[in-house]
Amino acid sequence: MKRVVSVSLGSSKRDHTVQIEILGETFEISRRGTDGDLAKAVRLLRELDGKVDAIGLGGIDVYLVAGGRRYAIKDGLRLLRTLKVTPACDGSGLKNTLERKVVAELFRAGILRRGQRVLLVSAVDRFGMAEALVENGAEVIFGDLIFALGIPVPLRSLRTVALLAALVLPVLGRLSFKLLYPTGQKQEKETPKYGRYYDWAEVVAGDFHYIKRYLPPHIPGKIILTNTTTKKDELLLKERGARMLITTTPELQGRSFGTNVMEAVFLALLGKKWEEVTPADYLSLIEKIGLGPSIRVLRES
Repeated sequence: MKRVVSVSLGSSKRDHTVQIEILGETFEISRRGTDGDLAKAVRLLRELDGKVDAIGLGGIDVYLVAGGRRYAIKDGLRLLRTLKVTPACDGSGLKNTLERKVVAELFRAGILRRGQRVLLVSAVDRFGMAEALVENGAEVIFGDLIFALGIPVPLRSLRTVALLAALVLPVLGRLSFKLLYPTGQKQEKETPKYGRYYDWAEVVAGDFHYIKRYLPPHIPGKIILTNTTTKKDELLLKERGARMLITTTPELQGRSFGTNVMEAVFLALLGKKWEEVTPADYLSLIEKIGLGPSIRVLRES
C-alpha cells in the first residue's frame, strides 16, 4: 500500500483519511493540519520524510505563477527543502493542467458559457484556471488585490495581473505567508465583505478559503468552482443560496482533497521527484485515471 500525506498549514479540524484504489494500487491518503504553525509543519515533515511515498504541501504555495514567470514563496520553499528523501509538491502542476482541462470541459458541456461573469479570487494561485476562463470567453474579475491584500481594486486582464505580479511578488514572497493567506483557525473565520464583487459574479471561482473568507450571507444562484471542500462547506453554500458546487478534483469519501494531495498521488504513481514531472506526465495520468470534476447541484434553478 502506498501512503500519501498532505501536511497543511490549515486547520486540523479538516483532517481526513481515506483508502482508495487508483490504477490497481491501494493508497492511504491523509491530511494533517498544523493550525498555521510553520514550525510544527517542519517537525511533521521531518517525521514523515522517508516513511511515506509522497507528500503534498497544503495551505501554502511554494510558487505562484503569472505571465509565464514563477515566483517563489519563502515559507513554502522552507517546507519543501525540509524534505530530503520523500518527493513533495504544492499542487501547482495539477492546477496548471487538470484545472485548465476541467474549465475547458465545463464550457464544452454548457455548464459555463461565453460572456459569463466570473470572480476568480486569485489568478496567481490558479493561473491555468485564469487563462482557461479568459480563453473560453468569460468576463473575469481577478481578485488578487482584494482577497490577498485587502485592497478593493478589481483586476480585469491577465496582462495587468502579470505586470503587478512582477512588481510585488518578489517582495511579498519574502514575507510570512500568513500575511497573504488565511491559515489555521483563520480558515474558519468569515467576515462578509466586498459583497459587490460577489453580487456581480455569476460564478465565483478559485481557492475555497479565499471564497469563504468574505462570503456574503446570500449568494443566490451562484456557481462555485473550487476544491478542498467538506460536507460542512457544501451545506454552508447551499444555505446561502448557491446553485451549484463544482470541485476540480473528485470527491473521496465525503470531501474533495486539494490539488496538492492529488498531485502527490501522481508523484507516487510515477516514482518521480516533483521537478522531474512534465505536463505530459500529468495529462497522461489524468486520462488513465479518468480524473475529472465533481458537480453537485445544490438548488434547482
